[in-house]
Amino acid sequence: MESIHPLMGRTLVLVAHPDDEVIGCGALLGRMRSPVVVLATDGAPQDPYFWQGHGSRNAYADARREEAERVAEFGMHAVKFLSDHRLNVFVDQELFCHLTSALEELRQIIEKMQPDALLTLAYEGGHPDHDCCNFLTSVLAGEFHLPAWEMPLYHRAPDGESKQQQFLFESGRELILRLNAGESARKAAMLGIYSSQQGVLANFSIASERFRPLAVYDYCQPPHPGILNYEAWGWPMTGREVAAAFCRQLERIQNKKRMRVS
Repeated sequence: MESIHPLMGRTLVLVAHPDDEVIGCGALLGRMRSPVVVLATDGAPQDPYFWQGHGSRNAYADARREEAERVAEFGMHAVKFLSDHRLNVFVDQELFCHLTSALEELRQIIEKMQPDALLTLAYEGGHPDHDCCNFLTSVLAGEFHLPAWEMPLYHRAPDGESKQQQFLFESGRELILRLNAGESARKAAMLGIYSSQQGVLANFSIASERFRPLAVYDYCQPPHPGILNYEAWGWPMTGREVAAAFCRQLERIQNKKRMRVS
């Protein structure tokens, strides 16, 4: 654990949806001294396919929020939902449309929290919100001079094979946390609280967690040139559209820097 020491203190964990934090780092959260989990969206897409069993999108979002709060109470970590005054909360699958607002809110959280490190999801093309969290963390780590780490959830490899809890590409700096029996039981209990997601969560292992320092990515390009996972699922955005949103945001940031210098 000495190699992952930067994450053992006051770490801000930025993830996209309720349950991402448990899948990616449920055991590591229990080893951190003072973690704060920031959930970037409400976990409820516009498509009725996801929420029809709950009667409405808002009811589904409320259920996911309640589950996240119960998990935080069980895990004894703080939890916050990312929001802005105009949107209240960011809708699942739409975070790439609101990067400026998300950055503004996250800057305020970091200034108030003063974290020692950042941890987020890998840039892997599994879900556009996951990739947004990686992008946002990269920007903020640079602005606040903070060490940043990442963890994998799921993706579709360039050859089309689905992968869970493995990095898309290895950097040589990956660390594997092997859970002991107590940690596995604790993680299983946390996942069990997310009753609305049980069909999905059955696909993930509770035996280990993987981490590495945030890799260097070209955010103006999709994570890989093949068909991304959410493209294969037929979602209403492409990897190139998401990457274009990142590229525009980087241009805005650079333009602001130039204006301050001049």
